[in-house]
Amino acid sequence: MKHIVHTDEAPEAVGAYSQATTNGDLVFTAGQIPLTPDGELRDEASVTEQTELALANLKAVLAEAGAAPTDVLKTTVFLADIDNFDEMNAAYAEFFDSEPPARSAVQAGALPKGVAVEIEAVASIE
Repeated sequence: MKHIVHTDEAPEAVGAYSQATTNGDLVFTAGQIPLTPDGELRDEASVTEQTELALANLKAVLAEAGAAPTDVLKTTVFLADIDNFDEMNAAYAEFFDSEPPARSAVQAGALPKGVAVEIEAVASIE
């Protein structure tokens, strides 16, 4: 059965979606962008800072669902500009510093609110 995941430690959904859903075994997060939990958009920050904030939001949503970054099986990283891959990857590698999940990284035509990066994940709940 589907369960909606919501935490005040990550930004509210800005559309018709949930921060994450789970069936008790897997967690599927919505894409997390560099938006603070209180709604401050950090679209002018460096790609490194945007990536760090998106990953912090991801961690908060996962925690609410009973998962941790070490439980992440797969991520998808959307970049407004693929030329920012190396900068995103450096921040991402610090977050997933041991046994990183499978990952896809793609350039998107445009991202919500004009940000440089958006990250979603699938995690297993132990």
